[in-house]
Amino acid sequence: MAHGQDPAGEKATERATLTIWELADRFMSEHVEQKRKPGTSAFYRHLLDKIIKPKLGATKADKVTRAQVATLHGKLKATPFQANRVLAVIGSMYTFASRSGLIAEGMNPARRIEQFKEHRRERFLTAEELNRLGSAIREAETKGIPWSVDETRPKAKHLPKVESRFTKIGPFAAAAIRLLLFTGCRLREILHLRWEQVDLERGLLFLADSKTGRKSVILNAPALAVLVGLDRLGSYVVPGEDPEKPRADLKRPWEAVARRAGLEGVRLHDLRHTYASFGAGGGLGLPIIGKLLGHTQSSTTARYAHLDNDPLRRATEAIGGRIAAALDGKKGGSVVPLSGRRR
Repeated sequence: MAHGQDPAGEKATERATLTIWELADRFMSEHVEQKRKPGTSAFYRHLLDKIIKPKLGATKADKVTRAQVATLHGKLKATPFQANRVLAVIGSMYTFASRSGLIAEGMNPARRIEQFKEHRRERFLTAEELNRLGSAIREAETKGIPWSVDETRPKAKHLPKVESRFTKIGPFAAAAIRLLLFTGCRLREILHLRWEQVDLERGLLFLADSKTGRKSVILNAPALAVLVGLDRLGSYVVPGEDPEKPRADLKRPWEAVARRAGLEGVRLHDLRHTYASFGAGGGLGLPIIGKLLGHTQSSTTARYAHLDNDPLRRATEAIGGRIAAALDGKKGGSVVPLSGRRR
């Protein structure tokens, strides 16, 4: 006290400072859930509840050090995408706390920690793989995909008989998988699609709240055929158990058909990449592909640039043909002298 300090006040301030656990809850309720989309909110909560709170939850927010955050980030190096998102969530949480006056302004222990390099994973199905996938979907929605078990296992006798060991998927799950392929839409855009957003007459989907905001999707003939063939059980095109609620996911039906088609490791999002790859490979041009996918930045569509090789292929075929003709002494193989000085 003689030196101008206030020990009692400092202790009171420390007691009033939120722990990471308390700060995370306020961050979610006062910021994320109010200003972010439900999918983003669920992702933030998952990272906070499963990773950040268990490691840092009991620590006072103003006592967390950059070294602690860097250590947590480093332990997640096997999953660089997740590790970097954890870093981003912590950084965003401290920005919220600083602006709200919950901690000292400018304090952010996630700042200046180098992120891991992320390798973008892109998988495009070939025509032959699509053929296998189509066969697997038809089999799954009709007679079902057979599955087998080890008959020597103790509990094998309690399993269904051989003639009953088939996995069937419903018409709505099969339709959802086909729509992902025919439209290039994201998974939630199809699962949360309402009939009121479908205009069969004009062949359009009107998505009010996609990842990139409001957008319309142009339906091709196969996509229209899928929609026309579906029963309308409720508000959603792909209903869940409750017709008035959307289906939660396609995890089980997709795993069944992907395994049957020999597509181990292929994700549902890879169907969107496949849609784009067929367009780019067909020489439709990246701007057109970007519009169809609803990209707002041309750099997002640039990942498919290496597939847009039709014009280049035609050019190199023409050049090679003329050179080969000249080598063989055939007509059409003329050599054009280059103007200007030789360098």
